[in-house]
Amino acid sequence: MSDNTQRQASIERNTNETQISVAVNLDGTGKLNCDTGLPFLDHMLDQIARHGLIDIEVKAVGDLQIDAHHTVEDIGITLGQAFAKALDKTGIRRYGHAYVPLDEALSRVVVDFSGRPGLEYHVKFVKGTVGNFDVDLFHEFFQGFVNHALMTLHIDNLRGKNAHHQIETIFKAFGRAVRMAV
Repeated sequence: MSDNTQRQASIERNTNETQISVAVNLDGTGKLNCDTGLPFLDHMLDQIARHGLIDIEVKAVGDLQIDAHHTVEDIGITLGQAFAKALDKTGIRRYGHAYVPLDEALSRVVVDFSGRPGLEYHVKFVKGTVGNFDVDLFHEFFQGFVNHALMTLHIDNLRGKNAHHQIETIFKAFGRAVRMAV
């Protein structure tokens, strides 16, 4: 990440609950180097990287002995800050959208890098957990992200019978919509 023409940023966040470092290259190839202590979250972050063609590094230590809430939310915040810092708004499309299916699941994501945070999150999961991961935490992730990336984000899961498929279509569509916008 030494080419100065590339849009990239690194951010660190240290709180009483978490220690997080994030690096992004918006002009990457889709590589993820990630250790959050939450394998399912790592899998979802990989979808953003792959489908957005964004290189992402995330190292996180959190109070997982309590629960995953602080870690998931703070990763969303830190990743959003990194996107805001890396994004040169000159010459971007600003808007992006994607529909992504996975078997029976289908999601639509629409983004606007407007400088105004806003989240419309319309997801009714068929199950509350995937493995032992509380899927409600994905709302916290995206709320933290939009608040600090200063973007508007609409997420609609249109159908699904498997919570893993539902959330995976959302993250894939998010990556693709971001790629279109930036």
